[in-house]
Amino acid sequence: MSDLVLGLDIGGSKTHAILADGDAVLADVLAGSANPASVGLEEASRQLAAVFGRLGPVGIGAICAGVAGADSDTGAERFRGLLSLHAPGVPVRVVHDSELLLAAAEVDSGVAVISGTGSVAWGRNPGGEVTRVGGWGYLLGDEGSGYWVTRMAVRHALERVDLGEPADLLSQQLAADCGLQGPEGLLDHFYAQPERRYWASRGRVVFELAADQDPASSAIVSAAADALADMAARVADRIGVVGPIVLAGGQAVHQPLLQERVRQRLAARAITDVRVLDEDPVHGAVRLARALLATGTVGSRRPRA
Repeated sequence: MSDLVLGLDIGGSKTHAILADGDAVLADVLAGSANPASVGLEEASRQLAAVFGRLGPVGIGAICAGVAGADSDTGAERFRGLLSLHAPGVPVRVVHDSELLLAAAEVDSGVAVISGTGSVAWGRNPGGEVTRVGGWGYLLGDEGSGYWVTRMAVRHALERVDLGEPADLLSQQLAADCGLQGPEGLLDHFYAQPERRYWASRGRVVFELAADQDPASSAIVSAAADALADMAARVADRIGVVGPIVLAGGQAVHQPLLQERVRQRLAARAITDVRVLDEDPVHGAVRLARALLATGTVGSRRPRA
């Protein structure tokens, strides 16, 4: 059997693949999303074909794919079948993309908390029990995410308009960052621009102002920290662990103020081992693929309700 392993991190907007031989990275490939739930089966297959095409005719010993939304055995099996079309006969493990974070942090148990465009918390205990909190998507939840932070800022600005109050600093700065003349234009702009990453990226305005003690921005950041800490604590409590808590996702990784406030809230719950992921999640997929290569089995899922 080949010692080459392939790790895949498949999100809603992109696919990140690493082909590795031991600790040596042989290929690092980016492609469009290969997630059927996001782009459909045909496009997912096309993107996977592009990834394997760029890797070339190499003999792969094992594959692990972290797939956004792959919560069920049915969903994992469906994607495993899709991968088998491109790598027939190769052992494949498919996991929820949150699981990659603990593996990337080189821990086998703990809680991973994602705050990026969306938000979710996922954990596993030493006995292999897993659970998840959040991850409901932007229509139903995603509290503490980048999109949520900006949406709260937009709501704050529009509420001031409704009350006939003058625009405060947050309202003015957010409108200007969107290229608008004033906060009253945010309502139409919000509905005319449905791309969630567009709004999530504007969360930086809130964090910059919060760092300068702007009260409205600081309140939104505190509410985001509350939500993320609550998710982490719920997962930890349900599976009986006290850490580590691994923070990941673009917002959590790049906003020190959010990290600090999440740490404070978790410390108040006697959870003190909080880490910020400093590796791309795809490295977690590589680690899991190595483990699969060593055992030759895909392992079992034992979720706790």
